[in-house]
Amino acid sequence: MKTFLSILLGALALLIFRGHAVADETNSYKILVFSKTAGFRHSSIPNGIAAIQSLGSTNGFTVDATEDATEFTDANLQNYKAVVFLSTTGDVLNNTQQGAFERYIQAGGGYAGIHAASDTEYGWPWYGQLVGAYFAGHPNVQQATIKVADRTHPSTSFLSSRWIRTDEWYYFSSNPRGKVHVLATLDETTYSGGGMGADHPIIWCHEFDGGRAWYTGGGHTEASFAEPLFRQHLLGGIEYAAGIKKVDAGATIESNFQKVILDNNLNQPMELSVAADGRVFYMERGGKIKVYNPDAQSIHVAGQLSVFKEHEDGLLGLTLDPGFMTNNWLYLMYSPAGAIPKQHVSRFTMIGNIIDLNSEKVLLEIPTQRDECCHSAGSLTFGPDGSLFISTGDNTNPFGSAGYSPLDERPGRSIWDAQKSAANANDLRGKILRIRPEPDGTYSIPGGNLFSSGTPNTKPEIYVMGCRNPFRISVDAETGWLYWGDVGPDAYVSDANRGPAGYDEWNQTRSAGNYGWPYFIANNKAYREYDLATGVSGPFYNAAAPFNNSPNNTGPQNLPPARPAWIWYPYGFATDFPDLGTNSSRTAFAGPVYHYDPNLVSSRKLPPYYDKTVFIYDMWRSHMKEVKLDENGDVLKINAFLPNTFLPAIDIELGPDGALYLLEWHSGTTGRLTRIEYVLNDYAPVAVAEATPASGSVPLLVSFSSAGSHAVGTNETLSFAWSFLGNEVINSTAANPSFAYTEPGNYEAQLTVTDAKGNTSVTHVSITAGNNEPVITIHDPPNGSFFDWGQMIQYQISATDLEDGAVLPCHKLVLEPLLGHDQHAHSQGQISDCAGIFQSPSLDPFESGRFFLLLTGSYTDDGAPGVAPLTGKTTHYLNPRRQQAEYPAQTSGIEMQPSSDPNGGGLDAASIDSGDWLSFSPVCLTNITAVTCRIGHSTGGLIEMRTGSPSGTIIGIVSLPVVDGYTNVTSVITDPGGTHELFFRFVDIPGGANSLVVNWFEFQGVGVNQPIFLQSTSSPEGGFTDDPLAVMDAGLKRISVPLPETSRFYRIRAALQLRIESIEIVGTNLVLGYE
Repeated sequence: MKTFLSILLGALALLIFRGHAVADETNSYKILVFSKTAGFRHSSIPNGIAAIQSLGSTNGFTVDATEDATEFTDANLQNYKAVVFLSTTGDVLNNTQQGAFERYIQAGGGYAGIHAASDTEYGWPWYGQLVGAYFAGHPNVQQATIKVADRTHPSTSFLSSRWIRTDEWYYFSSNPRGKVHVLATLDETTYSGGGMGADHPIIWCHEFDGGRAWYTGGGHTEASFAEPLFRQHLLGGIEYAAGIKKVDAGATIESNFQKVILDNNLNQPMELSVAADGRVFYMERGGKIKVYNPDAQSIHVAGQLSVFKEHEDGLLGLTLDPGFMTNNWLYLMYSPAGAIPKQHVSRFTMIGNIIDLNSEKVLLEIPTQRDECCHSAGSLTFGPDGSLFISTGDNTNPFGSAGYSPLDERPGRSIWDAQKSAANANDLRGKILRIRPEPDGTYSIPGGNLFSSGTPNTKPEIYVMGCRNPFRISVDAETGWLYWGDVGPDAYVSDANRGPAGYDEWNQTRSAGNYGWPYFIANNKAYREYDLATGVSGPFYNAAAPFNNSPNNTGPQNLPPARPAWIWYPYGFATDFPDLGTNSSRTAFAGPVYHYDPNLVSSRKLPPYYDKTVFIYDMWRSHMKEVKLDENGDVLKINAFLPNTFLPAIDIELGPDGALYLLEWHSGTTGRLTRIEYVLNDYAPVAVAEATPASGSVPLLVSFSSAGSHAVGTNETLSFAWSFLGNEVINSTAANPSFAYTEPGNYEAQLTVTDAKGNTSVTHVSITAGNNEPVITIHDPPNGSFFDWGQMIQYQISATDLEDGAVLPCHKLVLEPLLGHDQHAHSQGQISDCAGIFQSPSLDPFESGRFFLLLTGSYTDDGAPGVAPLTGKTTHYLNPRRQQAEYPAQTSGIEMQPSSDPNGGGLDAASIDSGDWLSFSPVCLTNITAVTCRIGHSTGGLIEMRTGSPSGTIIGIVSLPVVDGYTNVTSVITDPGGTHELFFRFVDIPGGANSLVVNWFEFQGVGVNQPIFLQSTSSPEGGFTDDPLAVMDAGLKRISVPLPETSRFYRIRAALQLRIESIEIVGTNLVLGYE
């Protein structure tokens, strides 16, 4: 019995020992440290080997260290979970060894590069992709700050957001961002000799060619390998490379994302909100609300509001109630049609996918003015406590203040004075309001607003005052902090008599406050008091004690102290925030704050790297940025987000699936609804559908095309499924089918595209059967013609519509002049007539350089039984006579630099060499006879004026004199007829690229057809004045005026020669016909 027990215990001990042995084998692994050098040899290599061996002994891995490249064989490398290149330099592997290492990575092996591993194998492109970037140079060893953006990766998760240490700091021959996942960057402002600027990656990782790669730029000094944090950093990198710590390594790699189009048929989209069930609610400025249903991938029109849509008004904001899934409440901010200028913030009830328009509860009315443009804002969003935030613009015309602060206190000029609104505590405009909606359709005031209820001459709804145009706002669902972008004024440069140049702002608001407009901008850069009547400047405003003594102020004069902006940037280079780069346009919008949910099951959600990231964006720069915050919630680093993806977003929201939903505004007024998904190379195909014709009489035979649909990154064969009636019934699987619509109606044809892996994408195209879209023609002025600011401009438009008949009522034809700048436009009101005159805005010389006019002609038909009306549109561009060289349509070989012209002008076209060119488009030279060029520092040469292309027909030549300063040179130009792109090509420039600058081109001649005025007087000696009773009809070329009761004298005033063709009495009117 004793012997039996001994045997049993021995067997048990063996089982226990073998169990431990299996566990040790599972948890232990081997890595190879390779430190061969064929160039500079670092004295820290032995320290590095010892440190890694020490880490291995305490963390379950063994280390083989070698400088023998012959160990790079298939048989040997398969023994290692990871290979560490420790400060290798030069060419260290031959072709055979390189092949073995490539196969090792392709089989799932790992690579960790330390310091000079990026100074290795420059002639091996595969290795260059593996390491991420090649070494370019370094300054002396010194202390610097590393900004840690990813605090989820094992090599950085234990670090604070700012890691201060001493090393030799490499800069690289290219920035690897977008191709690798950047974990941390160097702050070049904390040391000298950076070499890469605002974005200097220093630690990164990525999955590459089947394996994993991690790189750190640290490790030059011997002391580095004794630092506890650096050793922990190395351990995390090795464990990632070995596949022991499995984490996301693709968050900043652009190819891991995909943008999917959900609705490609939008007109002036504005704001969206995503419900918990995935439905996307979004709307257009014209009043239409739509719903995208993700389950059926279908689109529904939920409703249509009647809105006033001139200037920047219309349907402006949309959000869903926090309890939407149970109460079905949707909130809209809009400009109700009618004679009373105001905005409504209203609650509506959804019934399925349809808005019950009769359920409206008007929570808040905001009085406005509608006589002039601009700044309506109108964004809506809820905070985590159930408070509704409402953004309102300053409702002020900015044109007339030279791009500086609009402070016009002259009688009758309140529309041009932002002190009446943004700086007025008794006015709801130029604010971000905060209210708490109540179930009965009223609202209460939450605690913590800027002014307590009952404070004399203030509005308790105000949370933030001092806003110009806070177009998009967002609230962090966890902290409750408000983020908002404020679109700023247009001054390109500061003026000692007025104040700072224009800036856009992003703001982070943790409590109620005053953000200073119109007295301060950016980081409280102060404007001066300014009398527009006399041109006399007063003192600079005091940010600590703002004072509003405008006669248009109805609130207290003493205002709360002004807060500086969170992030600000001007036109050109953003010196204070260089991560924002440089650009000639600005529209700061604030997007959502992402919070990663590890329990959310979604194939689209953003990865953990983006947890607590604030997304900001600029619509006209077509880009997004990720703002990484430090432990205090302050800005740590601003990084580009998908910089090579076209993102002209006007609104961005997060969905319940963790994906980003965008409303995009493209050329003109067209737009689309899209979704950005994190797919890790598992792309869905791109679906494109077109229909010709998209409207017409029944039977309507439509040819559908899937041209442009494609698999991403492959040549996979696609399959197609068409539902022509939008009812989920598949009617065709052909790539390019046809279908006859025999019943009148509005249809959403749907195309589903499927790739070989089974991934699908869906797109829609709208079909109107039983109604033809009207065709609009602007006869006058021609597209691309030239005008003067403040000039009266004659116009004539017409429309044809098959259903509405041959003679269309003129009152239904609409001409809308718009003041354009950058890539957007401000409505100047609408004119309902076939012909007439309008006055272009009066701009001062500074403002006029960057602006242009758009003329949009439109006609909305009457529809047909069972078919919705259609609107036809067309647009003409009108060019100001002076075209600044800094705003061309295209350039080749030319750079822009600040102008030294004593007459001003922003930027010059510079670095001009022979063969360089710039162009303007569209250009119509009707009534233009010459072009004046403002040049500087010329050594001679020629400017050829060509149409269509840089090698097109020459229609004029400017001979350039030799001149040191600036001068004007004029040359005749021949009108080739029609509208073209006009190229200015520089030839025979002596001295090369630094010998000529051009400030502007000015087109001489009458330009657009000048309107004709009938003037009258009771006595010629008393002088003639424009007759207010005269009715002009430019289309029929006639003028009519009521017959006077007493004798009057008439004359016609016109810029062009004309002759009177007829004089007759028609009814009670005197009618003059002219040619």
